[in-house]
Amino acid sequence: MRKLKITELNRLSTSEFKEIDKVPFIVILDNIRSMYNVGSVFRTADAFRLEKIYLCGITSVPPHAEIHKTALGAEESVDWEYIEDTVHIVDRLKEEGYTVFSIEQAEGSTMLNELELQKNQKIAIVMGNEVKGVQQEVINHSNGCIEIPQYGTKHSMNVSVTTGIVIWDLFNKII
Repeated sequence: MRKLKITELNRLSTSEFKEIDKVPFIVILDNIRSMYNVGSVFRTADAFRLEKIYLCGITSVPPHAEIHKTALGAEESVDWEYIEDTVHIVDRLKEEGYTVFSIEQAEGSTMLNELELQKNQKIAIVMGNEVKGVQQEVINHSNGCIEIPQYGTKHSMNVSVTTGIVIWDLFNKII
């Protein structure tokens, strides 16, 4: 086994990425405090060729050095938009045919490993604030909540880690 060189990975250029078809998958960041978490989500969205990221509330927007540090340029390849009110974008995406899931521990949530989706289903996920989670009003407007089963003493994970796990799982269910 030999580690591949960067030149052997056949990466898309930013302009090629902009032109290629995207997966019908959107991430909504609801009041994310850490710009490093924002950057990390951009990088993961790029890796899975997601359609768009919505940055809502207090979530910082590019360009910013702290976002760039973890995004490594993905903030320039992935389409994004700032929307102040998270509920507004959730409602708009539902009208456009997206199924919107809040990623939150909630009564009646569906465990990620038990969630069933249709191939090519248009989905959006809402990722909440590092301390307070997804706003209750946003949950009320979502189609449902998804929860990652956890078995240790802690019952939360970093928002960028959670986003990566959820994107990977849902990506495999709709592709």
